[in-house]
Amino acid sequence: MLRIRLARTGAKKKSSYRIVVIDRERARDGRFVEIVGHYNARRSPAELFLKRERVEYWLGRGAQPSETVRSFLKTKASSPVTATPSLPAESPKATSSEHQSQS
Repeated sequence: MLRIRLARTGAKKKSSYRIVVIDRERARDGRFVEIVGHYNARRSPAELFLKRERVEYWLGRGAQPSETVRSFLKTKASSPVTATPSLPAESPKATSSEHQSQS
């Protein structure tokens, strides 16, 4: 049976959490199937990011959310969807022949 629950990350006394799909019998920070989001309560306001389509996929496959994740899903469902900041585009890598021609 799969669960969607929190896995702790971060340094001592500076915790943040991944929201993961994991087998029910595995340890809290054990090997997981997929990361479907993250949660950082240390920020003000608390930072919560969910890959909504992946969460819905796993719920459709029978994964059960923990109580905490269930409350996150209710919170996210009632709040308007916000755009996630995208990562900056990577610049194309120069080949070694281009480096030689520039010298």
